[in-house]
Amino acid sequence: MANEEKSKPKMGFTIIKNDPTDGHKGFGIGSLSLENVSPVIIDVAEGTAIVDVGAMHAKSDVERGIKFTMNCEDSEGGKDYWLVWVTIDHKESGAYFAGVTACEMVVNREKRRGYKILADHVNRMDKSMKRKIIVEHMDDASKKILVDFLKNHDEAMWHNSDEQLHKNLE
Repeated sequence: MANEEKSKPKMGFTIIKNDPTDGHKGFGIGSLSLENVSPVIIDVAEGTAIVDVGAMHAKSDVERGIKFTMNCEDSEGGKDYWLVWVTIDHKESGAYFAGVTACEMVVNREKRRGYKILADHVNRMDKSMKRKIIVEHMDDASKKILVDFLKNHDEAMWHNSDEQLHKNLE
């Protein structure tokens, strides 16, 4: 008799757009909407910041082809990066940067190794979506890169943002 394996039902994680309960009473309640969250990658050495949507699934250009561990020594000699989760919201005065949280990453391309704590990245994305500002642990040069990036993206949004963001970044 052949040994047949029964397939287990798979639990899916669905990322949806817009309000999951818009017009529906049951479907989508409790679902996570990531419509207003953007991952910004700061290259500390180059002094640049870019939006890389691939980071939503740990597949940004910086992360591709790299085996990540939670041991800093594995990526020794690598480049420093920050993954910054930026959440945008609206209030009466207009759009603003509501949640901004930063996570550390080190990538050594030669060794194809990197350092990051995935749980930290996920938790910081969640904190950003909950309108938290967590950037005080960033170095001053990286903070300046982020401020310039946010201002260049939309200066009105920068001015509409809470004073805590300005204080923690400048």
